[in-house]
Amino acid sequence: MQILVTRFHLLLLTVTLAMSGVGAIRIPADFIFSAHWSGNAADWLWPREAIFVAPVVQLGLMAAFFTLGRLLTKNHYAKSQHILDPALTTLMGVVASTQLGLLLSGIGSDLDFIRVTAYALGVALLLLGVILFEAERHTYAGLRMPWPVRNDHAWRIVHRAAGLAYGLAGLLLLALAWLDMGLALLTMSFAAALLLPAVIAGFATLLFDRR
Repeated sequence: MQILVTRFHLLLLTVTLAMSGVGAIRIPADFIFSAHWSGNAADWLWPREAIFVAPVVQLGLMAAFFTLGRLLTKNHYAKSQHILDPALTTLMGVVASTQLGLLLSGIGSDLDFIRVTAYALGVALLLLGVILFEAERHTYAGLRMPWPVRNDHAWRIVHRAAGLAYGLAGLLLLALAWLDMGLALLTMSFAAALLLPAVIAGFATLLFDRR
């Protein structure tokens, strides 16, 4: 069966749910997350219930990838599984890491794990950007779309555009982590850094497919 959701993804969901449970017990009911800072004052606050958002996001991701796997043809699924599977793992892992950061913050830990996640993800996206930018056309490697890129020149331009997008996203995350402007901006930047370059790559393939 064409199922992109694996037992490991279910494990990540279980771990995130467990962290939500621990947070519900250990984090005081009146605790407020300082989500954004302006100078020395917090100007954006999140309630303790923010710890219950991550499992919902993960369930949404699993549902989306499960549906995608069922919609793909067998041929495209076979060519895309090795890319879509780690993509879902990365998205689920970033959500779980963010949840751990919220939990640690809520229980009073000095370790800002959301910034740690931002640094790690920034480096990973920067490396991915370099790899895509320098990639040569290959039957199985590179970006995977439901539609083809018809010639080598277009394939190279699309991958360089995607590489630049992921590289800039990685640099932006590293800069935001260094400036430490609050967990709200970082968590929103995670989503933007992971999704927007993929969207840019998709539109680029459509654009050059017409030429």
